[in-house]
Amino acid sequence: MTGAKRKKKSVLWGKMHTPHWEDIKQWCKRRLPILEWAPQYNLRENLLPDTVSGIMLAVQQVTQGLSFAILSSVHPVFGLYGSLFPAIIYAIFGMGRHVATGTFALTSLISANAVERLVPQSSRNLTTQSNFSVLGLSDFELQRIGVAAAVSFLGGVIQMVMFVLQLGSATFLVTEPVISAMTTGAATHVVTSQVKYLLGIKMPYISGPLGFFYIYAYVFENIKSVQLEALLLSLLSIVVLVLVKELNEQFKRKIKVVLPVDLVLIIAASFACYCTNMENTYGLEVVGHIPNGIPPPRAPPMNILSAVLTEAFGVALVGYVASLALAQGSAKKFKYSVNDNQEFLAHGLSNVIPSFFFCIPSAAAMGRTAGLYSTGAKTQVACLISCIFVLIVIYAIGPLLYWLPMCVLASIIVVGLKGMLIQFRDLKKYWNVDKIDWGIWISTYIFTICFAANVGLLFGVVCTIAIVIGRFPRAKTLSITNMKELEFKVKTEMNDETLQQVKIISINNPLVFLNAKKLNTDLMKIILKENDSSHPLDDVSKCEQNTLLSPLSNGNCNEEASQRCPCDKCSLVLDCNGLTFFDYTGVSTLVELYLDCKSRGVDVFLANCTASLIKAMTYCGDLDTEKPIFFDSVPAAISTIQSSKNLSKVSDHSEV
Repeated sequence: MTGAKRKKKSVLWGKMHTPHWEDIKQWCKRRLPILEWAPQYNLRENLLPDTVSGIMLAVQQVTQGLSFAILSSVHPVFGLYGSLFPAIIYAIFGMGRHVATGTFALTSLISANAVERLVPQSSRNLTTQSNFSVLGLSDFELQRIGVAAAVSFLGGVIQMVMFVLQLGSATFLVTEPVISAMTTGAATHVVTSQVKYLLGIKMPYISGPLGFFYIYAYVFENIKSVQLEALLLSLLSIVVLVLVKELNEQFKRKIKVVLPVDLVLIIAASFACYCTNMENTYGLEVVGHIPNGIPPPRAPPMNILSAVLTEAFGVALVGYVASLALAQGSAKKFKYSVNDNQEFLAHGLSNVIPSFFFCIPSAAAMGRTAGLYSTGAKTQVACLISCIFVLIVIYAIGPLLYWLPMCVLASIIVVGLKGMLIQFRDLKKYWNVDKIDWGIWISTYIFTICFAANVGLLFGVVCTIAIVIGRFPRAKTLSITNMKELEFKVKTEMNDETLQQVKIISINNPLVFLNAKKLNTDLMKIILKENDSSHPLDDVSKCEQNTLLSPLSNGNCNEEASQRCPCDKCSLVLDCNGLTFFDYTGVSTLVELYLDCKSRGVDVFLANCTASLIKAMTYCGDLDTEKPIFFDSVPAAISTIQSSKNLSKVSDHSEV
């Protein structure tokens, strides 16, 4: 090879592999979402609501941090660390603007299995006090947090590996009924784990298959050992928490700041316990000494990673699925997008980095996220502000919580799980929409309470896929072209002559969770497609073939979905003649599509719908009742469009 050729090749190679500044900038914005929203942050409009939300969130972070640390079988102070570092990391890498990351009941319960297995309570007396202990804690406590940190580290590594493998696109396999059943079952486990504190019973740690039932069997066998003082204090705390939270919910529109009842209860209970010396007088179990300050970072024990592999997978899957559901819910509510794969990276780093600071596994929690909704948070600045107040608690207020009764802390945990426990109400919804989804919910819940949250999650996913695979071959229509698009160009008589486009789209395959997102994406592309003004009025636009209902497709909404329809007056007719069966996710997609089109000024009509589809859509969404949207046939829908718009002439149409 000559020198000139070699030089030319090196120049071409350099052009191919030299990244441009814009490419680096876009990559950084994708991987560091804070660079996207922070420069656009409006101090005047957003700082005040974010500050108020941050203060209220700090109260939740502190109370839940203490509670979930005990749930994870480690010292309460480590829960405070777990409420600080993961929130900072997620604010930088996460895309959910209203997602509050920190300690989480489900991941704490999973990590407790590893802690109790590797460092059981019986080994407390076998450990000695080291001269170089951290914050004055015993070696027993440090060994326990070492196991929990190892679970967090390995769980985060697994999530980051899933990010590298781009497995975020496979999250559509986890349907809403499966998530609802899994989180409800896991919440039931958490409540069960707090029974010993609520009743003041001394009982060994019980876990494993059917451990849920063994715990209650032990409680009933030792019912005479219930501590009356702990039971009464627990009942009083639960009643106060429920009543005040309900009043806050009822009057949240009239009052700008809700009463932080969790904080008030903690202060009142601690003060009462201190004044009456309940620990010694009545034998009430209290939180005990909470050291102040943050210890220097230390790597988790790497020699036990293989022993905590099962729990790490559970933390990675359960934590991510629960967090992603909250992120997607907030994105849908506040009209922004969330990248499923980026969330793997954000939560992976939120587990890996804090594990070096004695943190238990983390994830987003429903109660904290709902709190951000209700207090009017705008961005992740609210979470960063909450971290400031958590730091104040760690360095100044923590030791004052010595006298906090454990039964009060357990009551806060139980009431905080209300949002998950009331998901039992979803059963009526699934029964009316799709009874198979109802059966999946019941079976997933049973597997979760009989075994564990990760087992229930895997069972639900496998069961859902198996059922869909079994239902697809029974579809009545199997055509190569899954969508047929026909366009009617209609001339209307107004001040100016305009073109009104009526689109008729035939769906010839089932609509389930496997193809629901792709359906929504393809339909929105058709609605938002630019009209070709060069075509004459009587021309019929060429039909566009869409491989819409590919069983393994996973469409993601692009930026077009946020743009307004280019045609001010447009009508869409969905021919559902081939929609042979559906599930809850499919019906929800149709309802969301209808409401989205309605907000864009697009009239949507559905033809050839089965009675079950009409019933499901009516039950599932707030549809327009002023005018009919369901029709027996496509001509009936077209006739309604003609009469309502005073159409004079409909051009010829053809189907491709």
